[in-house]
Amino acid sequence: MNIGDVIIYGKHGICKVAGLQEMCMDETMRPYYVLKPVYNTGATVYVSAASDSKKTEIRKLLSTDEIFSLVKKMSGKNFIWNKDNRKRKELYSQILADGNHTELINMIKTLKCHKQELKEVNKNNKLQISDEDFLKGAEKTLCEEFAYVLKINREEVMPFIYENSF
Repeated sequence: MNIGDVIIYGKHGICKVAGLQEMCMDETMRPYYVLKPVYNTGATVYVSAASDSKKTEIRKLLSTDEIFSLVKKMSGKNFIWNKDNRKRKELYSQILADGNHTELINMIKTLKCHKQELKEVNKNNKLQISDEDFLKGAEKTLCEEFAYVLKINREEVMPFIYENSF
């Protein structure tokens, strides 16, 4: 990582590497990367530059070409559903943690279709709260990265994905 790089860091989302700073943790001075989340401008995140344990949560943003290629490959009904609530929660938690774009899009498609099916049976039917939270989390993850890379508003990302993949 270099100062000025824009990366994705776990649940903090898109961050700009603002600097490198010596900090005392556990009575030892160590270098830490200073990350400034793009969509949470009041926050600052510190990641050890010496330890590899947190670096697994750091990844580069997709390029514009990678986003278009990914979205074009997403047509079809690649649903990720498990009727067992506990197993579904575990699966969706892992998908969010991994940040795999293909699985995130498939999870969104699955939950949107399930939501629509519920409404067709009874207009008052809704997703379970946990499923709704997973849907929002997956959309947030994709929308922030795609919006940043494509230089569009976050609200435009889901329509962009639906138009090009469903």
